[in-house]
Amino acid sequence: MGDWVIGALINFVGSVAINFGTNLLKLGHDQREKLSASNNNQGNGKFVPKSVMYFQTWRIGIIFFAVGNCLNFMSFAYAAQSLLAALGSIQFVSNIAFAYVVLNKTISVKVMVATTFIVFGNVFLVSFGNHQSPVYTPEQLIAKYSNLVFVLYCMSLVFVVALNQYLYRSGETILSDNAKNTGTYWRTLLPFSYAIVSGAVGSCSVLFAKSLSNMLRLTMSSRYQFHSWFTYSILLLFLCTAGFWMARLNEGLSLFDAILIVPMFQIAWTFFSICTGFVYFQEYQVFDTLRIMMFILGMAFVFIGISLLAPDDSKADIKDGSRVTEGPTIDMNRFLLLSSSLACI
Repeated sequence: MGDWVIGALINFVGSVAINFGTNLLKLGHDQREKLSASNNNQGNGKFVPKSVMYFQTWRIGIIFFAVGNCLNFMSFAYAAQSLLAALGSIQFVSNIAFAYVVLNKTISVKVMVATTFIVFGNVFLVSFGNHQSPVYTPEQLIAKYSNLVFVLYCMSLVFVVALNQYLYRSGETILSDNAKNTGTYWRTLLPFSYAIVSGAVGSCSVLFAKSLSNMLRLTMSSRYQFHSWFTYSILLLFLCTAGFWMARLNEGLSLFDAILIVPMFQIAWTFFSICTGFVYFQEYQVFDTLRIMMFILGMAFVFIGISLLAPDDSKADIKDGSRVTEGPTIDMNRFLLLSSSLACI
């Protein structure tokens, strides 16, 4: 069995564990709300519900969530970044299954179609993706940062971030000055630009996580001492980019409606994570024409599936800098988006 298979299996189990934990966390919050509502209906207006930490369902969910993230971190030491970044979309499939079993949510035909796209997309990605899993020395990792292709990629990434940040600020000003008469163009471009900036910077955390897991694998084989300036530098960069990504997630979910921002976030993050892995680790070198076409087709299927998972009962709107929501749909998407991002970190 190749190392990439081990990495893919670990990532798969970790993703399933994260989504199971996520749904248990959600179930714990639901149980707390039901207990609070029940006591209020009984006329106990002074009832203060316990913290959600006292609910066993929530505590078990935290354990699964933590274990799943540890497994996903380990998986980057055994498989290509582009493969695992794309494989992270399998979480949407497991989330649907757990939402049905654990939370008793109704699964619509649209969701089943989206799931089918994601499953077939992952079949293409795993079958035609990069199956190599080399272990790099710190010297090799450092040298890759000076590679001309990677330097040019970083420059283009900075340009993309700067351009989309400018578009976001411009659109924000236009909407605030003339919100009522502004068409759907800026209302769609604004969250898109926000997601591009978030995904471009946040996806770098995957690169640093893979580098850390690579060095951890070397340390376990007694070929590298984990304490060095390079290790601490990568760790600091990982914490900064991962923190930036999580902060943008929370802010984005408070600014925009889930029907737009959830699929945009996930697609942008996945796309840039794959591109960064391709360029930095030069994973494109093993691809021929057929594998390139099939890999692109698999990515297209996954992105279509993610887009179809956007909720139907929300109205994409931005009003006074905040999103308009209905019902608990946004809450579920918050858990789904946070779990998927943490899993790939």
